Amino acid sequence: MFLFLLAAYSYLAAFLYQTDVCPPRDLPIRFNRLRRKIYVYGFHMVWWNPFAHRYVTTASHDWDDVRAEVWEQWGASSSGTLMIKWGLSIAIVKPGTNEVLERFHLSTYNKDLDNLWAYVCTYMQLGPDALPPCDIEPRDANDVPAYNLALRWAPLVEWPEAMDIESRSAP
Repeated sequence: MFLFLLAAYSYLAAFLYQTDVCPPRDLPIRFNRLRRKIYVYGFHMVWWNPFAHRYVTTASHDWDDVRAEVWEQWGASSSGTLMIKWGLSIAIVKPGTNEVLERFHLSTYNKDLDNLWAYVCTYMQLGPDALPPCDIEPRDANDVPAYNLALRWAPLVEWPEAMDIESRSAP
């Protein structure tokens, strides 16, 4: 019984460590209006095996193949109350069709999902001058608060050099 409990606690400790510290600090999405492309940084891990290989993927997609999807998730909390969560995902579709090739989250906040997508579309179609003024300063994904140790220990977001240059420049 002792060995079973030791194995279970070891697995739980490794799983919690992997969940908190192993993912990068952020999963950024870059929108390049001049190239009409979006660049996605993704982190992948096997949730049931904390010792499995974790890896990062990066991809670029044409803006014409991007669709927005609002989703809703229902569930119950530990107290038995109903919880509803909304989010906004980006779907990459096969050119000329609506067949989804890939999906990823843009936002999982419950408010202003329509406004967020309108903001992105306005930027991509009309440029930054068409956007309303914003009081929020842009931030780097690698800047984290000193009090958040999990994010401090998490790996930095590192784009491949060629993609980093391409995503920040004009054609």
